[in-house]
Amino acid sequence: MVTSIASCSYSANPFINKSNNQIHPESFGNRYSFLFKKQPAKFSSCKVSNQPEIGISNVEERRNPETNEAKRRFKWVEIGPNITEEQKQAINKLPYKMSKRCKALMRQIICFGPEKGCLRDLLAAWAKLMKPKRADWLAVLKELKTMEHSLYFEVAELALLEESFEANIRDYTKIIHGYGKQNRIQEAENVLYAMKRRGFICDQVTLTTMVDMYSKAGDLKLAEETFEEIKLLGHQLDKRSYGAMIMAYIRAGMPEKGEILLREMDSQEIYAGSEVYKALLREYSMLGDAEGAQRVFNAIQLAGISPDVKLCGLLINAYQEAGQSEKAHIAFENMRRAGLEPSDKCVALVLAAYEKQNKLNNALNFLLDLERDGIMVGEEASCVLAQWFKKLGVVEQVELVLREFAAKETYGKVPTS
Repeated sequence: MVTSIASCSYSANPFINKSNNQIHPESFGNRYSFLFKKQPAKFSSCKVSNQPEIGISNVEERRNPETNEAKRRFKWVEIGPNITEEQKQAINKLPYKMSKRCKALMRQIICFGPEKGCLRDLLAAWAKLMKPKRADWLAVLKELKTMEHSLYFEVAELALLEESFEANIRDYTKIIHGYGKQNRIQEAENVLYAMKRRGFICDQVTLTTMVDMYSKAGDLKLAEETFEEIKLLGHQLDKRSYGAMIMAYIRAGMPEKGEILLREMDSQEIYAGSEVYKALLREYSMLGDAEGAQRVFNAIQLAGISPDVKLCGLLINAYQEAGQSEKAHIAFENMRRAGLEPSDKCVALVLAAYEKQNKLNNALNFLLDLERDGIMVGEEASCVLAQWFKKLGVVEQVELVLREFAAKETYGKVPTS
């Protein structure tokens, strides 16, 4: 049965009155109780709440804090030779220049198991014995991350609570980012809430990390809400914040909204990273939105980014998907005029564009132009041609012509002396 009882805090020693250091008569037994004056009960620190009755075992544990402390206390014992071969190898691989105090903790973590107690108590014991500085904590965390150790995140979170670690907001951000990369959304949010509870105020960097995490998880709504939270900070948004939200729209299949943010950035003379432009161009290209692809391609050049063969290939593909073979050819020629050597992929895309519109003559003229300029048709482009000729039912005739052509080339060569 649930009753209303007073919820009070218990002293570490229930027989000492901390307010006046008076000893409670029960500590001496009933014989000498008459020597002590009764103190009036004070209820100012108690709050009445509806809670179930406290069990006897809980009260006994509170009356015997030494027992609890003994259970929680980690006994520091140096790692001996009786460990597994895998543990020995891991210990031997520790950096030679790592300090002794860091190696001592690393050995404990490598050989740690549930039977040894609580990881938090291990870290507290190390902090008490070795008196580490922040640099020592960071060295341990760096090595655990390099090892991809299963306890990395747990150690990182517990380190935030240690005074010698001197935690700052970037430490929380790194953990959130790490959880985000593994798509562990709940753990990342827990760290964010813990950070807020401990008095740290979210800044643009931390919130951008959250936007990126929600974006990769496919949660556009939370990404948008967090992006709006960044705006409410009242600071100028940087290219990382904009880029994270643009990527969220791209992953959601909404490149138009991403392009709106891109134009907003341009108006403020903030330019996104090349990876954002490439992702937006790729999305338009895959969707066959040639106009969108051309707009982004132009924006890339205005941002001072020189298009490479891959970017040109994405633009050619957009025209190919849209069934605009002549514009695909023009994009190909523009790439060559810019001094870029066309890849076999780009050649194949132009041929595929002609195939889609069944323009065989245009394709053959295109191939003749390439041959004249010394550009060889590679495997991918050859596959496009073979499949096209197979559909037309002229495979044998084409093979015959090619054999005759190859023979003429062979016999027509003048031997060098």
